[in-house]
Amino acid sequence: MSAFAMECRRVLIYLLCAMLSTPIAWSADAAPLRGYSAESSRAQRAWEEKFRAFPDPANLRAYNQRLSARPHHVGTAYDRENAEWILARFREWGWDAQMETFDVLFPTPRERVLEMLEPSRFTPRLAEPTVDADPTSGQHAEQLPTYNAYSIDGDVTAPLVYVNYGIPEDYEMLDRLGVSVKGAIVIARYGASWRGIKPKVAAEHGAVGCLIYSDPRDDGYYQGDVFPEGAYRPKDGVQRGSVMDMPIYPGDPLTPGVGATKEAKRLPLSEVKTLTRIPVMPISYADAQPMLAALKGPVAPERWRGALPLTYHVGPGAKVHLRLQFNWDTKTLYNVIARIPGAAYPDEWIVRGNHHDAWVNGADDPVSGAAALLEEARALGLLLRQGWKPKRTIIYCAWDGEEEALLGSTEWAEAHDEELRRHAAVYLNSDANGRGYFSGSHTLEKFINGVARDIDDPEKKMPVSKRLQLSRLASAADKQEVRQRADLRIGALGSGSDYTAFIDHLGVASLNLGFGGEDGGGIYHSIYDDYYWYTHFSDTDFVYGRALAQAAGTAVMRLAGADLLPYDFGNFTETIRRYVEELQKLARDRREQIRERNREIDEGVYAATSDPRRPLLPPKREEVPPFLNFAPLDNGLAALARTAEHYDQVLARATENGGTALARASLREANAKLIAIERALTLSDGLPGRPWFQHQIYAPGFYTGYGVKTIPAVRESIEQGQWKLADEQIVRVGKVLENTGESIESAAAALDQAIR
Repeated sequence: MSAFAMECRRVLIYLLCAMLSTPIAWSADAAPLRGYSAESSRAQRAWEEKFRAFPDPANLRAYNQRLSARPHHVGTAYDRENAEWILARFREWGWDAQMETFDVLFPTPRERVLEMLEPSRFTPRLAEPTVDADPTSGQHAEQLPTYNAYSIDGDVTAPLVYVNYGIPEDYEMLDRLGVSVKGAIVIARYGASWRGIKPKVAAEHGAVGCLIYSDPRDDGYYQGDVFPEGAYRPKDGVQRGSVMDMPIYPGDPLTPGVGATKEAKRLPLSEVKTLTRIPVMPISYADAQPMLAALKGPVAPERWRGALPLTYHVGPGAKVHLRLQFNWDTKTLYNVIARIPGAAYPDEWIVRGNHHDAWVNGADDPVSGAAALLEEARALGLLLRQGWKPKRTIIYCAWDGEEEALLGSTEWAEAHDEELRRHAAVYLNSDANGRGYFSGSHTLEKFINGVARDIDDPEKKMPVSKRLQLSRLASAADKQEVRQRADLRIGALGSGSDYTAFIDHLGVASLNLGFGGEDGGGIYHSIYDDYYWYTHFSDTDFVYGRALAQAAGTAVMRLAGADLLPYDFGNFTETIRRYVEELQKLARDRREQIRERNREIDEGVYAATSDPRRPLLPPKREEVPPFLNFAPLDNGLAALARTAEHYDQVLARATENGGTALARASLREANAKLIAIERALTLSDGLPGRPWFQHQIYAPGFYTGYGVKTIPAVRESIEQGQWKLADEQIVRVGKVLENTGESIESAAAALDQAIR
């Protein structure tokens, strides 16, 4: 699960349209659902109303308590027991369910040593203590130690340097402060990027080791009362997590691009590209404080200062010793895959997933989301007994190994690559119920807005879409757009959860669903993410678990039951236009910033304004970037706009007179053409230097890890000053947009033929 969302709990209006609860009343004369005739829409709404009556907070509470009762990371007995229990529930509820296993590399600690040697000796605790009020916090024999998975082994002794969040811009500031990390161990605080970026950038600058700590400013006492009195991270709390270089590829490091079956060919460990280059360890702020207090050197810039009671210096001034040794073992994953066959279009798949593994007990991450998925499955099973039959095949997946590297979903997607490319129409993901934002493929933006308009928010008893709109109005810079745009915008997907293989690698249109925002917390990836914490500080009555089940289940049913898959290309095209305009502005701003900075260097501005008592070196001169030719992207946009408009015209004819033409048409070919459109946004050789990531509109950033970069090949080339590559990628992505326009035109032609 993404660390960016760890503070988001329960619901908040500004979440997004996928966080739903009970349905508002609808009229028999209401406009048909997108992709439905009037008659099929009425039947669909009736089934949805029955479905939303089934999810029960008492069941969600019971699921959560059962699944989070013991630590269940990959390789544990309870991880397998949970998978078998989930499998039994699916079968009990009438699903065709199977277990699929994969064998993956999962290193665990054999030795962890950290000590400060100078200016005084200090040995960190490196452990999270039992909290008396919290029954499961004392299960130490079953808990993973505090560590970062996929760090390399190492034994280093070196000066310590504080690098703030440890992202590229922080090293630019270190250069100006005259501080080098070459040959040093860096200490970075969690936040501002995915954790794996911190050792990656440190190694690029010559560091030999990396410590990552949770500063109380970010999720500790600065934010609120700490656990057990409050929800936030206590002084000895530690965030475990993977530091694999997943922006290269996620999943099993030994089997990139193929499922990690027993027969799969595996790389030798020495050839794996996604392990860190330096040893990495996470620590608590109690363990970090004495080491940070010992640092000398320049005082850290104001925005680098956390909330510990000390003056933050950059260093050096302290010397530390770090030794890490791991067991480089292979462990078995247990994915549970359950199906309801489609009655009309069995070869078109609606896939829904949430992972079941956790770093420790994981009542919040992931069990709060997994419990909702289970309650959806139970409710859909009840509908089957009442005679409901989805047109499309529904596949529910309880993934294993998400926490370590998106292992279960990635290996399954790679093992079933060809089938999924042919059959998967949409993937709907959830994770911890409290992710904070809803995001996805913009071909589904109009669809999910339609779902949100039909659902009441359980707190305010108004449509979820309306509550979100009003929340956005409170803080929006462009209030007119928020008031007037027909649909609320959804965010783009990067990485950090199990949708990654589906959208980024396979080109399956995807959505990510969850609630969050009204309350925070600091137990992410610690032993305190458990049933006690969740029932005291999060969704204590499980009504938002019910809301997530209602939301996701409604979306699944609506997608599975549509006569015509409800993609939209108008909002999609408008969003791509915004991305292209952002790129043009980024290139223009970058050029002007470099020109102005070079001029100020020549004029002596930096030398004149540097405080002799706190000197700052001037930044380095850079070559002024050339002008880029964005015409290929503009041409691709024109093709999208033209074909999206034509598709809307054909769809309008299909839905005239209550959609009678849609109801009588044979839509198999049109639906197949629609499914292919998101695939057209991929290229088989992927992004520059990252062939696994094939989608040309969405990808995690090379230096953000989870955070999305839109039109990434062009955007990152500009950000990294690779101007020749940027020009090449503009041409390449422009052609992708033109090809996507041709795919939309092909779908429009197939629909036009079907309704004649």
